[in-house]
Amino acid sequence: MTTTTTAPRPVRRAVRLLLAAAVLLSAALGTLLAGAAPAAAHAALLASDPADGAVVATAPAEVTLTFSEKIAVGDDSIRVLEPSGKRADTDEIRELGTDGGVVYGVTLHPGLPDGTYTVAWQGVSADSHPVAGAFTFSIGAPSQTTVALPAQEAGGGLVGTLYDLARYAAYAGFTVLAGGGAFVLLCWRRGAAERPVQRLVVRGWITATAATLVMLLLRAPYTGGGGLADVFDLAALGDVLDTKTGAALVSRLLLLGAAALFVAVLFGAYARASAEGADGAQGPAAQDGPGTDARRDLTFGLAMGGGVLAAGIAGTWALSEHASTGIQPGVAMPVDVLHLLAVAAWLGGLAALLTALYRTPSIEREAVRRFSTVAFASVAVLAATGLYQSWRQVGSWSALTGTRYGQLLLVKVALVAVLVAVAWFSRRWTQRLTDPRPDTGAKGTADKGAPGKGTPGKTSGKGTPGKGTGKGGRSGGAAAGDGTPPAEARRAAQLERQRAAVAAAARKRVRDADAERSGLRRSVLVEAGVAAVLLAVTTALTSTEPGRTQEAAAASGVQAAPAAPAGPTEVELPFDTGGEGGEGTVRLTLDPARAGSNEMHVWAVTPDGKPLDAPELKVSFTLKAKEIGPLPITPDRLSAGHWSAGSVQIPMPGDWQIKVTVRTSDIDQTTVDETIEIG
Repeated sequence: MTTTTTAPRPVRRAVRLLLAAAVLLSAALGTLLAGAAPAAAHAALLASDPADGAVVATAPAEVTLTFSEKIAVGDDSIRVLEPSGKRADTDEIRELGTDGGVVYGVTLHPGLPDGTYTVAWQGVSADSHPVAGAFTFSIGAPSQTTVALPAQEAGGGLVGTLYDLARYAAYAGFTVLAGGGAFVLLCWRRGAAERPVQRLVVRGWITATAATLVMLLLRAPYTGGGGLADVFDLAALGDVLDTKTGAALVSRLLLLGAAALFVAVLFGAYARASAEGADGAQGPAAQDGPGTDARRDLTFGLAMGGGVLAAGIAGTWALSEHASTGIQPGVAMPVDVLHLLAVAAWLGGLAALLTALYRTPSIEREAVRRFSTVAFASVAVLAATGLYQSWRQVGSWSALTGTRYGQLLLVKVALVAVLVAVAWFSRRWTQRLTDPRPDTGAKGTADKGAPGKGTPGKTSGKGTPGKGTGKGGRSGGAAAGDGTPPAEARRAAQLERQRAAVAAAARKRVRDADAERSGLRRSVLVEAGVAAVLLAVTTALTSTEPGRTQEAAAASGVQAAPAAPAGPTEVELPFDTGGEGGEGTVRLTLDPARAGSNEMHVWAVTPDGKPLDAPELKVSFTLKAKEIGPLPITPDRLSAGHWSAGSVQIPMPGDWQIKVTVRTSDIDQTTVDETIEIG
């Protein structure tokens, strides 16, 4: 009598709750990514001279910009534009040393006219991400400017989206390639001969290689704000190859080429050696027998070579991204390599295990237990390296909750916790798992489901001619070679295919009827789903400005002006002076609501919408953060209930408080206020 073991109801309920938690975390991640602006910079602009929005009496000799870290600059990386749009600088950028950051300067032409000047800058930060921005200052007095910079940020648009997708694909491909190979060598050597596992690892290699090549081609337009057509610019590609990131991408391609040889040996000579060692033996006994020393030597050689290749590929990220800049880069880079290897061993091995559970006839419990040990060690390494990386990139508790990087990090920690919890259930299923019996395993299944009690291509003790390859029997190919009519040869081949299909169906029925394996497959499937989201969060973290840098930029008080003019801002302020007919609403518009000259219109209406012709109306502007103001404005009356001021000078961007004073009689007066953002 066959007994079927099912998961206890509390266990199934807990798995569902964990899956729901993963879905909620994924939704939170989607909201976080959708609601936040694209990461604009990893090297933050800490200060400038003249400052953003400043009004200077005479023209400065040069403009300097101070960044939190060194950036790669070109001839046009810093441009100073006159109000007419003409270049005001000499196009000679110099690195002026360090003064609380890395300082770059550009010399200005002498005799510049008064007005508002725009400083536009762009470059590539030390962690490979493009940075760009713009701000304004004025000589003498603010003025109108015709400069309209592109609204698209560096690294944005279609090119930025494709580059980010390629970045994710490169991480995913490397994870599957390295983790799948480690799973075969460390946990399930027989898996080297399994076609689904082979396909998984090969696809990981193809994905990583193709994604790296795409990143290399897109690198020039990605950092320079170009379009897709720029991928064919060979001169720009040559410039990319001279950069640190370009060298890292080329090195990754070369290492992936060497990894192709590793994959070929793993699924060629090593798979054949493993299959020969497994003939006539099941389970751990398959590791013994003739040729064991040679197989062990091959395993050791593949493990060492594969480990070096995986570390080298991981190093191409560590040498060109977050770990290569900031504090303690000498410690951060090897820690980052360990972190990436642990991610690959855990998540890539998980993908290989899922493939083995769903696509292969059977997998031994010992292999699953070995992977459980590997996963536990990987989690321990991830915890230690992740803790160090978190301290290095976040720096403070306020940055952990108040910056986008910190918020993504919290989501990642929560996803890891969910993944570990689901893995605990998988471990329980593994403990209850039994190895397949000889009559229900990968070989024995065919004995029950196929005529002749043999498997295709194997020798059966009771084979009959035309129904398989057995003792005294001949295969279809052999029959054709012995003069058998072509029709009979085709019939024999067709029978072989049918027999193989029946055997495969029988193996699938036995596999699906195994309650322990079904439970393990479900829990591992949940793990894989959470792992995919976790990998997406990790990729997003690599393209997000670290919390430590964000806080440093915020503390400096530097804010880049919008690249394109802001639209008119409008506010409505209800008021009541307390006297008869003293109720109404003031509507104020400010155009273009930017630092410099603005046009202001004010309308006052009664509750029923009629113009309220107040005897006096005054407006003032105050920037409390910089202790500027109040700046009084007395608009001109144009008509009943309508006032205007044609040149309202706002010295710098920020959150300005607008106060409107309305007097409706000699004694009835009130002041209402509102805060608006001026770019």
